[in-house]
Amino acid sequence: MRIGVDASCWMNKRGYGRYTRELLRAMLTLDQENEYWFFMDSETARESEDLPDPKRAKRIIAQTSQAATRAASASGRRSLQDMWNMARAVRQHGRELELFYFPADYTFFPLSTKAKVVLTCHDTTAERFPSLIFPNKRAQLFWKLKVRWALRRADLVATVSEAAKQDLMDQFGLSDAMVKVVPDGVDPAFRPLADLKATDRVLSAHGLTSDQRFILYVGGISPHKNLATLLDAYASLVKDSKDQNVKLVLIGDFEKDVFFSSYPAVRDRVEALSLSGKVVFTGFVSDTDLPHFYNAGEVLVLPSFAEGFGLPALEAMACGTPVAVSNAGALPEVVGDAGLFFDPYSAREIRQRLQELIENEELRRELGQRGLRRARNFSWECSARRALDTFNGLVSRA
Repeated sequence: MRIGVDASCWMNKRGYGRYTRELLRAMLTLDQENEYWFFMDSETARESEDLPDPKRAKRIIAQTSQAATRAASASGRRSLQDMWNMARAVRQHGRELELFYFPADYTFFPLSTKAKVVLTCHDTTAERFPSLIFPNKRAQLFWKLKVRWALRRADLVATVSEAAKQDLMDQFGLSDAMVKVVPDGVDPAFRPLADLKATDRVLSAHGLTSDQRFILYVGGISPHKNLATLLDAYASLVKDSKDQNVKLVLIGDFEKDVFFSSYPAVRDRVEALSLSGKVVFTGFVSDTDLPHFYNAGEVLVLPSFAEGFGLPALEAMACGTPVAVSNAGALPEVVGDAGLFFDPYSAREIRQRLQELIENEELRRELGQRGLRRARNFSWECSARRALDTFNGLVSRA
């Protein structure tokens, strides 16, 4: 089978990009029978240093004015010419493809091909919380039109959790058979680390010391991530906690992130709560350094209003770090009995869960061990097998 792939999301530094890179790498490792053709914009082809060997995944490059990951951003508008050039590249090779795969609806473009089309929709957060995802009504409208078009074009929809599947079925009236789950996995790099000196070096580069206790957040600095409520909870915690020397470390790109950012409002909230010396904004942290933060943190907190999966929770569990997460979306499904849950709308509940973990070493140790066991249920290899089974099943029915 010859599989075409929209690889335009490869450079994205958030969950879409991680899913695209890790899943496709695992598929290429497992699958020695099928042939892969990666379709991408010219900037992705030029700037991405970690693309698979062209002998393993043929590159078909469309000349575009900018990277799809920027043009398809919350405030951007992908040019019609760029989408036409991507579609033309697929059309020129369409007769040779049996399946075309979009790892994310985020970079979808209209295409004409007889190949079966599989589209991954990661969640319905944009439909449920549009004002928290997009800066204006125009952007909301463009997203709505794009997703509707994408779903009409898809022969099958993939998503990353059972919760996200149910949301997609409810939101768009899709049948159970139309939606298949291909979950996120966790890279082996996310594990308990023994090299404390390396961890110390990573922390010191961000102004932290090895003996500094901290609560960790990893994700976008975006409105739907609910950082304002987290800050309210943290302010209450450090005011009344037995240990007031616990910092809050927020890992997330606030300079170059293409998605709708609430960084100015979050920064103002920190100032208003007199937390300037206690809250650390690291900016973007590389995948190489990220496991060191997970290992050093007392607890990972994820207060999102919605998550299609919640990859930082899985990565933290794989490092043996206890997690306290929102009870919304797929987080209960992913975390299971390996973490504590709270209502994301309640600063009081968030503070209570964090305090339980900060003040109870035995609880942290127990949840850390549960997390390690839970994380073993997820791997990119398993996800790749599910994706391949889904592709083969779709094409065999044609």
